[in-house]
Amino acid sequence: MTARANLWGGGFEEKTSARLSRLNDSLAFDRALLAEDVEGSIAWAQALGRARMLSPREARRLVAGLEKVARRAAPRRGHEDVHSYVEAALARHIGPLAGKLHTGRSRNDQVAVDLRLWLKRALAQGRRGLLEVAAALARRARREAATAMPGYTHGRRAEPVTFGHWCLAYVEMLRRDVSRFDDALSRADECPLGSAALAGTPLPVDRRALARRLGFARPTANSLDAVSDRDAVLDYLHSGAMALSHLSRFAEDVIAFSSDEHAFLALPDRLATGSSRMPQKKNPDLLELVRGHAARAAGDLAGLLALVKGLPLAYDKDLQLDKEPAFRMRETLSAVLPAVAELAASLRLDRAKMRAAAGDERLLAADLADAIARRGVPFREAHAAVGRRLARARRAGASLGDLPPGDGVEARDLEALDLDRALARRGAFGGTAPARVRQAAREAARSIAAARLRRVR
Repeated sequence: MTARANLWGGGFEEKTSARLSRLNDSLAFDRALLAEDVEGSIAWAQALGRARMLSPREARRLVAGLEKVARRAAPRRGHEDVHSYVEAALARHIGPLAGKLHTGRSRNDQVAVDLRLWLKRALAQGRRGLLEVAAALARRARREAATAMPGYTHGRRAEPVTFGHWCLAYVEMLRRDVSRFDDALSRADECPLGSAALAGTPLPVDRRALARRLGFARPTANSLDAVSDRDAVLDYLHSGAMALSHLSRFAEDVIAFSSDEHAFLALPDRLATGSSRMPQKKNPDLLELVRGHAARAAGDLAGLLALVKGLPLAYDKDLQLDKEPAFRMRETLSAVLPAVAELAASLRLDRAKMRAAAGDERLLAADLADAIARRGVPFREAHAAVGRRLARARRAGASLGDLPPGDGVEARDLEALDLDRALARRGAFGGTAPARVRQAAREAARSIAAARLRRVR
């Protein structure tokens, strides 16, 4: 390996301490930006050529050399960062001409544009993964539109719903997550290159043309802001943390529903693990890891928010710590989203057990009160009448339907204690009636399909 060469230090009289290098060097992780660094450098070389800071031949040689650099992975050490590695590797290919590449540019706007390019791709990838999970749940919702199950509030059985309706609740969360990724993509679609260290490049570079060349919608409007802005990273971490928090709720539900105590559904063997001690165990490790990753993502978001809240303009070295959480988020989403999509599509339901639990007459107590209220009785009186009937049923070890009419409950009211009728009544928009769920599932599937086709920058 050649001796380390920094991109700075001409005025320094001492060699960099190894202790500082250990703290300062970032190549071990920002090597992940190699492709983006080369892409931005090629665009900058071409811009220098158009600004006549390079001859056409020099610009072509720089581009050809950079293309060679891109063909090999960056090492993990030996240079301060990926930017110094690229320049050193370029010099090995084309000699001293490599030193002209940095004319009018700073590592401050260089890393900013690298990160924006990377984030746009990470956001688009996350968006695709979220749509895959949402599509799997929407398909499941349509198939299970009439599969009855208990709905819960406060962790207790409340009213009957359908499994399809439960699936669509998570589809709605994921669609909001996709919209957050879309918004983050729109805000990230600005090119910082040409902002230089903080005051803007002194060269006659057409920054709008440079932005278009790199696939951005526009250049950043203020050089001070551009080199120190990490909102796009925070948007990504926030969007990802929100998505993982929704998937964590999904995981918690599925863990509970697949437990021995509920046994409403079972995990496929290929998406579960076993115990090294207890042969009978089937562990939901995938789902538990989703919960764990959601917790870590929330911590990463909070940590970066704390980091940026007090930074003065413009660039500060603290901002070097923005990359590892972003890289971790992309790695997490790329593992979590396909796994959850596969799980959502392959859960095995015990529909009979789910229906038996949903048919518990206590879950239909509100329907009985509604039936009484439909006769013109104030709902509060109807609610109290059903409450008294529940208390008598508990004392007698009977069900609501076993007791004879009386105390404000008529025989016709008891017809409300029917599971299928109770579900069908909830046909208002957004409700759990099977017909409504089928319609909602179809509409969700169409919306997801359209979102998949929509081009994102």
